Order: sequence, then C-alpha cells, then structure tokens
Amino acid sequence: MKLTDISTIKTLFEKHGFSFTKSLGQNFLINPSVCPKIAQLGGAGENVGAIEIGTGIGVLTRELSARCKKVVAIEIDKTLKPILDETLADCNNTEVIFADVMETDLKKLIEEHFSGMEVIVCANLPYYITSPVIMKLLEEKLPIKSITVMVQLEAADRICAKVGSRECGAVTAAVNYYAKPKKLFRVNRGSFMPAPNVDSAVISLERYDEPPFRADNEPLFFEVIKQSFAQRRKQLANPVSAYFKIPKAVLCEKMSENGIIPTARAEELSMQDFEALYRIIAQYKKS
Repeated sequence: MKLTDISTIKTLFEKHGFSFTKSLGQNFLINPSVCPKIAQLGGAGENVGAIEIGTGIGVLTRELSARCKKVVAIEIDKTLKPILDETLADCNNTEVIFADVMETDLKKLIEEHFSGMEVIVCANLPYYITSPVIMKLLEEKLPIKSITVMVQLEAADRICAKVGSRECGAVTAAVNYYAKPKKLFRVNRGSFMPAPNVDSAVISLERYDEPPFRADNEPLFFEVIKQSFAQRRKQLANPVSAYFKIPKAVLCEKMSENGIIPTARAEELSMQDFEALYRIIAQYKKS
C-alpha cells in the first residue's frame, strides 16, 4: 500500500469515512521522498526508540517503524484510528496513543516504552501548535537524543534565525536557551494533501549537553524574553520597564553598566545580552 499515492489516500478516506478537521491544521504528506529523509536525518536506528507527534495516515510512522526498535506515535484525532489500524497493521513495534501531546506525560511515556534505548522525536507539526510543542519538548528536559520536526517555512526561518538579527523573535531566543536549531531542507506546498498556502521546512534542534548559561528562575527568564519582544518595534526598555515595574531610568542605567545599549530593540540583543537583562530584573525583584 503506497500511502503517498493520492488515489490510495482517497480510497482509505472513503472506506473509513474520514474527513479533514480544519481546526487541527491537517496536511498529509504525499511526497514519497520526505519521510525517509526525516527518519534518516532524525537519527532513526536499530536501538532507537522514536516518538512521533501527529501520525496522519502513518507515512512517517512506517518509515520510523522500519528503522527503529520501537515507535510510539501520539495522535490527537481519534477518527484516524480505523485508518491507522489498517496502514500500520504489520508494524508490530509501533503503538499509537490517541491523546493531546500537550497533555501527555512524555517523561513517563519514555520510561514505560523506551528502556535502554536512545530516544528521538520526529513530527510534522501544524502551525497553530508549533511553538508550544517545541517548547514543551525542550522545557521538560526529557532524555531525548534529537528533535526533528517539519514546520511551516516562516516558523522555520524564525526558529533558526540568528539571535540578534532582524528575523529573530521570542521563540528564537527561547529555543536557543536549550538547543542549537538548524534548517535541514525545504518542503514545497505541493508535497501535501490538501496543499497549504505556504511551503514548509524540516528543522533539527540539537540540545546542549551543557547550556551556555543556566537561569536560576527559568520562568522569569522566558518572561523577560517574551516582554522584550512584546512591542518589537519599540526600544525594549519601554515595555520591559513597564511590565516589570522598574523605573525606566534605573533600567537604562543598569543596561548600560552591563553593555546593553539602552535604546536597543529586542532583535538587536545577543543571548548574552538577554542573560544580563534577566539578571538585572531578577536582582531588582529581590531588592
């Protein structure tokens, strides 16, 4: 059964009465070259356990199953169950869990299913949930070797932008706290059914064994990043001083002392600058 063949897909849909759920941002892959590359570049191997987020009809799931010791796929759309029962019928090392990944205890899942294995994550993420899923995977500090995800091209460009560049956003800085993002390859919109309005890209997140710095209060650090970019066209001293209730003159003085230009915008700061800004605010809140 060729799961990237449009006629095969339509036959499956008709047989099982499936229709797309628009709110889930479903776009299923029909380009046969994409999933083998994701599995290969994602680190699939014989003693590897793979977590897949979002199965579609099982195209990437089958590629991972053929290469990995075990696969656990998390799929939110229960109406796909009869299709996956058919398309994954011969994948004896694969289990599909119908759940919302954002509400799933991934640490427990890894402990229960992947004992003694290296663990990788592969996913084709809908745009509406891209940042929350990526941050969940990073923030929970899971024992994961690699994270390889396909996202809309705009999101890939933002996540993989250089911190301190015009393309940088809050998610760029947040991801760079935990990992080094890298764009692997582009996927054109015609590779999907239905075709989205934009192209996509596959990215990898190479987690740091030892991060460049560790914030004592990570929620505060990420709030500093978020507020810095809240009004990205403005000098960041304005929204940051207002949100954290620090007199602007005091904040600007401390920024200068720490090598941050007081008139800078968030997109002009390096990770070291964000670290310094966080420490300024953390110290002020203690005083």
